[in-house]
Formats: sequence, structure tokens, C-alpha cells
Amino acid sequence: MGQEILPPSGGDDDHIQPVDLKAALEQRYLAYALSTIMHRALPDVRDGLKPVHRRIVYAMNEMGLRPTSAFRKCAKIVGEVMGNYHPHGDQSIYDALARLAQDFSQRYTLVNGQGNFGNIDGDSPAAMRYTESKMTAVSELLLEGIDQDAVDFRDTYDESNSEPVVLPGAFPNLLANGSSGIAVGMATSIPSHNAHELCDAALHLIKHPDATVEKLVEFIPGPDFPTGGIIIDSRDSIIESYRTGRGGFRVRAKWQTEDLGRGGYQIIITEIPFQVQKSRLIEKIAELLIARKLPLLEDIRDESAEDIRVVLVPKTRSVDPTILMESMFKLTELENRFPLNMNVLSMGRIPRVMALNEVLKEWLDHRREVLQRRSRFRLAAIERRLEILSGLLIAYLNIDEVIKIIREEDEPKPVMMARWDLSEIQVEAILNMRLRALRKLEEFEIRKEFDELTKEKGEIEALLASDDKQWQTVAWEIGEVKKKFAKATEVGRRRTQFADAPEADEEAIQQAMIEKEPITVVISEKGWIRALKGHIADTATLTFKEGDGLKLAFPAQTTDKILIVTTGGKAFTLGGDKLPGGRGHGEPLRIIIDMDNDQAVLTAFVHDPSRKQLIVSTAGNGFIVPEAELVANTRKGKQIMNVALPEETQLLVPVGGDHVAVVGENRKLLVFPLAQVPEMSRGKGVRLQRYKDGGISDVRCFAIANGLVWEDSAGRTFTKNKDELAEWLSDRATAGRTVPKGFPRSGKFAG
Repeated sequence: MGQEILPPSGGDDDHIQPVDLKAALEQRYLAYALSTIMHRALPDVRDGLKPVHRRIVYAMNEMGLRPTSAFRKCAKIVGEVMGNYHPHGDQSIYDALARLAQDFSQRYTLVNGQGNFGNIDGDSPAAMRYTESKMTAVSELLLEGIDQDAVDFRDTYDESNSEPVVLPGAFPNLLANGSSGIAVGMATSIPSHNAHELCDAALHLIKHPDATVEKLVEFIPGPDFPTGGIIIDSRDSIIESYRTGRGGFRVRAKWQTEDLGRGGYQIIITEIPFQVQKSRLIEKIAELLIARKLPLLEDIRDESAEDIRVVLVPKTRSVDPTILMESMFKLTELENRFPLNMNVLSMGRIPRVMALNEVLKEWLDHRREVLQRRSRFRLAAIERRLEILSGLLIAYLNIDEVIKIIREEDEPKPVMMARWDLSEIQVEAILNMRLRALRKLEEFEIRKEFDELTKEKGEIEALLASDDKQWQTVAWEIGEVKKKFAKATEVGRRRTQFADAPEADEEAIQQAMIEKEPITVVISEKGWIRALKGHIADTATLTFKEGDGLKLAFPAQTTDKILIVTTGGKAFTLGGDKLPGGRGHGEPLRIIIDMDNDQAVLTAFVHDPSRKQLIVSTAGNGFIVPEAELVANTRKGKQIMNVALPEETQLLVPVGGDHVAVVGENRKLLVFPLAQVPEMSRGKGVRLQRYKDGGISDVRCFAIANGLVWEDSAGRTFTKNKDELAEWLSDRATAGRTVPKGFPRSGKFAG
């Protein structure tokens, strides 16, 4: 097994090297993963761009496509990007370019597009040969200082050119425009934000470098999506997301009711959540409408032109618009969750999840570094110019001698250098001077320029020597950006609003998602359940499997909750709309709910939250339980009465009136006040009646003022009033007296 396997020998054996497959795969896959993370999927925290976007913007700058210049064909731009910087498919480059021009994808577009660049319905842009584009003011800000040594450059893929490693980024692009991407083993998802708010937070961070995320959220309350919408997260959850760099934001469509007169209305949706395709959204709602999952909705229409206008028509004018919309938010993409995963390339090299304050800090540090580099670049240019100007001044002061040397010497350069101690650059400038520049005025101009540059040099040196001055300058630059994208401007105004989700009744919303239809619930002796359409009065026509028969049948609605109580004291809940259909014999309850094999169905009925039930075991123990406590939200159900075999739960009767009548198998009747029975949500209960042997037969709650009523087997009705019941009236847990004459032999109150 451990023997090394070599490939078959051939004519060229010298160059074959055996390689461990595991090591080779690990090495190659790691290289691929790193390439994807660094050069494709994750944005740089400093300029917020991935390589393809950076190359598109830089190529447009090199082509001179400024905001004030003419548009150029996108095919030309894509060709430049692909040929010079980005050796990938032209379609992938054009897709990235088109996205930068879509105002529904980018909060602040980097490309100004002319032509069809797609729409919010999900339609694709026109082919690149038809569309044209140029830069916007935002991309101009991102490139500001690119020709002043503001950032490092590297060789392009074929080493024939150079490209910036990162852009100077005067605009807070990472957070302003957001980003999303999937790398290998990691992903990023950053929503867009409002530039005005980002600048405010950055300015605060300059003054208070230790500012917490909680403080920054006062300036940046949350994302600002291109398509607007309403964020319904709590402030605490937003702070937590920004603090950890992970989380999400729940975004809802913006809607309002439009009055149609006579009490009628329709709902108008004017903004939809970010990255939701409008046409697909409407298709899905229409599908739900056809599937009868939206019983409160009559119709949906798309009346959008430039602006979004989706009309929802309610079933009737009595439909509550809030409940209708809450049910829509639950079932459709009118409410969407935008994930936050601030996984970015820190320092352009290290992928990590960063908090809001860390992202802003790194952008500010980058801006400061850009300022320092631009200042040094300007300082070097000033020093070169001052050197030339001082040489020109010497020439002016000795103009006759200069002319004489030039006229008489074969090699005037070394002579002049030796005569006035000039550098080669200074002499070159003198020799290249035009004759017309010998005017007296020129000397004055040179002196003036010399003084101005000397002053500027001093200012730059002071700036480079002082941290405070550098931060002041960075703050001033950010202030200028803030003015340009202020909330008072059309482009800068906040689009996404904040609100708390309305406190709608959860029960009402659940009901709103179910079509209300009459059904008859049928349960067989052996525990099979089905729901027949309509209310069926005659149950004699129902068919069952051989050896099985009807246990109980009752009318209900599909919107009702059906409560099932078993002999083991457990309660289960099934939605009327979830029951098996009436074809055939239905399904065994044991498949639908986790019912123990040694338990059977005691009873089932339609849930009424206002009602209470008296639950009683075979041993004669019982207690009152509110029906709301019987509702169980899982298959496992809810244990209500604690019973252990051979004892079982035997009776469940509705609570009413003020007294309880109990009959034992020993045919003794006891009547006592209802107040003596405790109300609990779970337990064994208290003894209702004492027996020497046997157990309970029946129990009934009644109002003593109306008397105790029962029926015999012949259907005759008997009533005992308060005075007649005197001998049976006693306290709970006593034995009682033998039943009165005429009481049914069955021991039940109903024949």
C-alpha cells in the first residue's frame, strides 16, 4: 500500500515528478481561494470597490470620460478595461458596468448611463453596442488625486501598463453604496447608507477617535436603500448588527390607502424592498391569490410608470388594511431581510468582519495617508519649481554675462554651472528660455511666483509636521463632500424610513391567510380524521373502514382551530385548513400528531378562547382549565391532566353557571358550588366525589337558579329546582346521595 505509484514511462521521463495529490490539491485550491477572495469577491474597505469596478472607473478616467465630457459607447469602455486591465469575459465586465449605472442598484451611481440599463422588473440592459456612459461626480471624487501619487500602482496582468492598487476614495463608497459577493468559505453583504450621515459620523470620529458604535448610530440610524422602503428593526438590534459586523435588516414596502369614496379603498405600494424584482413579486402574489392563500385580497395590478405604483384591491371594504398588509408581509417579499456581513479586505490584504466604527476609521486613515502623499508630491513639485525659479532669477540679474557665455562658449553649460554654482536643471531651464521672456516684467512675475511657492511650501511642511492640521484638512474635505450630497439635495435625501411594525393581532393575521369555508370534521372510533366540505347535518351517510364507526362529527370553518383531547390528558391543536380532505376515510390521527399508542381520542371541538372546560379523570379528580391553555403549537401537544394508567381522562365539559353535579358509577349524585373547583393550566386536579369502589360516571355544570336538567332514555326532560336539590347539595369530595327517581339507567345526564 505504501509503495509510490509512478506514471507509465515514456520518451520524456526526465521531466516527470511524482507529487503527493493531497498536497497538490491543497496548494492549488488555496491559491484559487485566495485569488477569489482578494481579486474578485470582497471589496477593499478604503474605496469600497472590487477590482473589476476599480478597473472600470480607472479606465473611464484614462479615456477622459469626465462628467462634463461626451458619452462613449459601453463596448469601447469594456474593450479598454478587458484589453488593458481585466482579462476576463466582456459580458461580466459589462454586467458590472451596467450595475454601476443603475439607480435602483446603486445608492450613488458611479456611472452615468445613456440608453437602456435594465429596470427594477429584472429586465436586462441593452447590448453594450447600444448603450453609452461616462463618469459621475462620485467616481470623480473616488479618483481625486490619482495623478498626484496619492496611491500605489502595480503592473497590469501583462506588465504593459500599470493600475492603481486602490483609489484615493474621497467619497465613503463602501458604506454609501454597499457591496455583496461570495468568495470561497466567506461572503460579504453590506447595505448602502446615506452619504450625509456617513460624513457626519466620520467628522465625529475625527474629533472623538474612541467613539462607540452606539454613538455613531445617532448619526447613522441605519441603511438607506436606493429603492427606499421602511426598516422595522429595533434600535438595539441595529446597534448589535453594526457592533459585530453581522446581522440583518428587515425592510418592508411602503404603502398607503387610497380612498375610493363610499367607504371603499385600495392599497397603493410606492416603494418595495431593495433587490426585490417587481415583476417577480407581483407574479408570486398572483400565484398566492390563485391558490387562495390570500382570502382578504381581491386583485393586484401594476400601474407603475417611472415611479412604482402597485395596487392591491381588498376583498371587501370591511377588510382591515393593516391586517391585510401584515398577512402580505408574512407571505410575500413585500417584507425582505437584507443580511449584514461586513466582511471586507482590511488594509487591502486581510479579509475580516469589521464593526461600523472600524470601517469608518480605516477609511479616515486612508484619507489621511492620501493627504500626506499628495502633500509630499506637491512639495516635491514646488521644490523642483523653486530650484528652476532661483536659477532664472540669477540669469536675470546677470543677463548680459549669460548671453555672452552662450554666444562665445562651445559648451556653455559647464561654464555657467561653475560661474554661478548652478545645478544642471537650472542651467537647462536658462538655456531653454525664450528670447521674448527677457522682458523686465518676467522678472517681477518670477519673483512673485517664487514668493507664493515659498509660502505654500511652508504651509505644506507645517501640515506634514502636525497631526492636528492633517485631521483638520481631512475634516474640511469630508465637509465639502457632505455639502455636495447634503440631505437637502435630491440625490442626498434619505430614501429609507424607520418605523415599528404595527402591533397587529397575530391570530387575526393567521386567519387572514386562510380562505374561510364551512367544513364538517369527522373522527372515527379508531381515530381516523377527515374534513368534509360544507356543513353536513345527516351523518348516517358517512362510510368508514370495516370494523370502524363514527365517534364524533361537528361543523367548523377552515379558519377554526380544532382542539383534540386524549384519554392520556393531552391536548392537541389542528388548523381547520390543515385537516385531510373528505375523500376516502381520511388519515389516522397518530400520523398527524404524536399520540401515544395506549391513548384514544376523548373528544374534539372547535376552539373558543373565551370558554373554560372542566376536565375530569376516571378516579373522579378534576379541575377547570381555560380553553386558551389547551392550544398546543407543536405535534407533541400539551400535557394538561396528569394521569397514569389505569387512570385516564374521562370527561371534558364546558364550564357555565355556578354549581357542579357529579354522578358516580355507584349511582350517587352530588351537587356542590363551582367555586370549590380550582382553575389550573395543568395538574392532577382535586377530588370531586368520594367513592368506595368504581369511579365517575358523568358531570355537568349548571346555574342552580335554573335547576338541574337531564333527559331519560325515552327523551323525556326532568328538572330539579334548588329546593328539590337540597338533599344532594353538599361540599366537594363527599359521597353524595342516591340519584333521584327518573334518572337514566346509563348514569349520564343525557339519556
